[in-house]
Amino acid sequence: MSLVTSFDNQSAERFWPRPVSPKAAPPKSRRHRTLWISDIHLGSRGCKAEALCDFLRSNDCDLLYLVGDIVDGWQLSQRWYWPESHKAVIDEILRMSQSGTRVIFIPGNHDEVFRDYVGFCFAGVELADEAIHETADGRRLLVLHGDRFDGVVTNARWLARAGDWAHAWAVRANDLVAAARRGLGMPYWSLSRWLKDHVKDAVEFIGRFEDAVAEEAQRRGVDGVVCGHIHKAEIRQIGDIIYCNDGDWVESCTALTEDNAGYLAIVQWNSGSLEIPVRKAAFADAAE
Repeated sequence: MSLVTSFDNQSAERFWPRPVSPKAAPPKSRRHRTLWISDIHLGSRGCKAEALCDFLRSNDCDLLYLVGDIVDGWQLSQRWYWPESHKAVIDEILRMSQSGTRVIFIPGNHDEVFRDYVGFCFAGVELADEAIHETADGRRLLVLHGDRFDGVVTNARWLARAGDWAHAWAVRANDLVAAARRGLGMPYWSLSRWLKDHVKDAVEFIGRFEDAVAEEAQRRGVDGVVCGHIHKAEIRQIGDIIYCNDGDWVESCTALTEDNAGYLAIVQWNSGSLEIPVRKAAFADAAE
């Protein structure tokens, strides 16, 4: 796929301003071969932009995948919300690109406007509908956002938007609960995550989604798949396919990482720059 270096869209320019000088970049404390992040939802009040900026400033990589829903066009179309912290995330991504990190942006359903520009390269950020990533140990991973496997999004957009509204309120309630627990000296606990894990229909939906994505990877003849969309970080074996979901930056603040040996892990970024491996997989061992 050929890439061009021009991008003449004024609305996109609002989200992707000119890159800042790479000389301003702070030193990185952790190095990865590859990072995958998705479902940031810049432009929504639930976005944990400060935590993501801290993560990006503290973690370096050769290749960064932005796996969809980076900008929340659904929320921005209803009410404009773009604080300095959200702009800072874009600045940090562009700084990484200018400093030598290859950045591939795969739009999702919330930022689907960018799908019209697949094949373009803007400020060093390549836009693609999907990608095939080869790990350090030679395995092939299909990388896509995953909304095409969500029947609600593809067949009943009005219901998807209603669900998005309900989810936004759940996230706000979650923030209130988190603040109360902090005030009482209690550890973080996600109300919205608990609802997803325990409400029967949500659990069944997630299971169907994961199976459908893995089935597509199997059909493509690859070894695994990396996606986002459902905001549930996971690494697990589904048949012959290793299924990876990098989570989100609204509730869990998680990313998928690959080291120079092809080892995959999901990490969670907490306040105080504490990196916690929550799911791990030595990729070569996962298929055994």
